[in-house]
Amino acid sequence: MPLALLALAIGAFGIGTTEFVIMGLLPEVAGDFGVSIPTAGLLVTGYALGVVIGAPLMTVLGTKVPRKRMLMLLMGLFIVGNLLSAAAPAFTVMLIGRVIASLAHGAFFGIGSVVAAELVAADKRAGAIAMMFTGLTVANVVGVPLGTLIGQDVGWRATFGIVAALGVVGLAGIARLVPDLPRPQGVHLRHELGAFRNAQVLLAMAMTVLGFGGVFAAITYIAPMMTHVAGFADGSVTWLLVLFGLGMVGGNLVGGKFADRALMPMLYVSLGALAVVLALFTLTAHNKIAAASTIALIGALGFATVPPLQKRVLDQAHGAPTLASAVNIGAFNLGNALSAWLGGLVITAGLGYTAPNWVGAALAASALAVAVLSATLERRHGTRGTVVASAVPTEQRTPVHH
Repeated sequence: MPLALLALAIGAFGIGTTEFVIMGLLPEVAGDFGVSIPTAGLLVTGYALGVVIGAPLMTVLGTKVPRKRMLMLLMGLFIVGNLLSAAAPAFTVMLIGRVIASLAHGAFFGIGSVVAAELVAADKRAGAIAMMFTGLTVANVVGVPLGTLIGQDVGWRATFGIVAALGVVGLAGIARLVPDLPRPQGVHLRHELGAFRNAQVLLAMAMTVLGFGGVFAAITYIAPMMTHVAGFADGSVTWLLVLFGLGMVGGNLVGGKFADRALMPMLYVSLGALAVVLALFTLTAHNKIAAASTIALIGALGFATVPPLQKRVLDQAHGAPTLASAVNIGAFNLGNALSAWLGGLVITAGLGYTAPNWVGAALAASALAVAVLSATLERRHGTRGTVVASAVPTEQRTPVHH
């Protein structure tokens, strides 16, 4: 794998850390600014919505910019947002900083996925995408727990300052290691938008929303579920999330490896198993050892879907993948927001803290049904890239080897 993937992974590590570390620091932030915990929760919601909006927006703005330069600009935006959050004199200013940082998120992973795929041979592209996303998964194992500990001991502002420094390292790595790939010839914004006329692209994004939504239906409410149902102490939740992160790392690498060999079968297995494990979580949540094992499995199965889903979008948006790839990153966050809302509804309805697991199982099963539908249509009509490929010139796909 090219060394340039390391630079992309470092950027992904910083982005993953800033996205999730806020969940462990909400009490400290709320206390400093004198706001309620639900109000402080807007820092999570605002970030997720910023990703959904920023993914297509920043990608569209970057259609005329070479991809390496755009990645550097996005990391610069990420650094500014986190510095603003670290120095914020008021809650509103911190919220603005969070949104600024989030605008870089979707486009970075979207454009980065395209760059990663172009750095290697065609049969190694899912593995290259997985390598970049390893930075995001490792962030949940190392960055988030460390950031939480630093924020609780030294102050949450120090955490965001360190995250900004990680952004500087990522920016320097991209500047030094990522090659200046040749720009695709004859591909413009209208061609990128043309990808969304392909039903297979939309079906792949539906799989993303539903499949990853299944994961976060359960994980969003992991703290009350584990403390009130499994009987863990409050301080154990951080280490349970580390287990979830370790599962993510393993699942991401396995998903990348097997997606290059058999993409759709990999999705069938991971989504089907995810639906079963989430349903079983309603039972295993009552036992500490079983619950901890299940959490790691959910992380592994959930992230085993990420490289194949991202590669599926790249394959189907043939000739104009950049915008579709970025929007698919927004789809992951849309799935997070949707599942968190649905999980909250069933808890509010009095069905208990394990009820979101049934929501997650239903979402994952729905994603599996969409995957089967997508493959059936593809076999029947040969839809792979037909809409876009007929409308736009094919991108130059000469891999760059280092």
